[in-house]
Amino acid sequence: MSQKPTEENSLEELMRAAQTGDARAYEKLLKEITPRLHAIVRRQRQFLPAEDIEDIVQDVLISMHSVRATYDPARPFMPWLAAITRNRLADAARRYSRQKAHELNVEEYPVTFSDEGTNVDSEPYRDPEALRVAVEELPPGQREAVEMLKLQEMSLKEAAAVSGASVGALKVSVHRAMSALRKTLGKE
Repeated sequence: MSQKPTEENSLEELMRAAQTGDARAYEKLLKEITPRLHAIVRRQRQFLPAEDIEDIVQDVLISMHSVRATYDPARPFMPWLAAITRNRLADAARRYSRQKAHELNVEEYPVTFSDEGTNVDSEPYRDPEALRVAVEELPPGQREAVEMLKLQEMSLKEAAAVSGASVGALKVSVHRAMSALRKTLGKE
């Protein structure tokens, strides 16, 4: 168990020294406040498992580190830290409620691919020659986009680097090409 800081080595003084770049003072400050933060968070969120409490404590420490320049050395340290802790607890509660809002409890999980059939077309397109001809008839920009993104399976970023076109332009070209191919091949 850590001993209480003495008058000349108070949390305020440790923080003041840390603000001037004293790494040892900052390390000592973190060692002093971490058990206190664990106790505060555990008291406020008794229902949370230990790993979630640790996550919140780490969030508080990261936030404190990020805003350490805002600490006024003339004021008490613990109320400043308590305000940061309250904010991180509120953030964690909002995050928790958002996650719970999107969770769905089910008794039985569905099978990804059922025995009756999968999520593919019942009659796949089976004329590769007609597809090749239809792709060749596309305008050059659309044909190039389809070849890179659909046939060569390049990422948008890779295809943009190779072609010199923007990612947005490639998306538009592929969309238009796929629409044209569906129309052309649907007629046959």
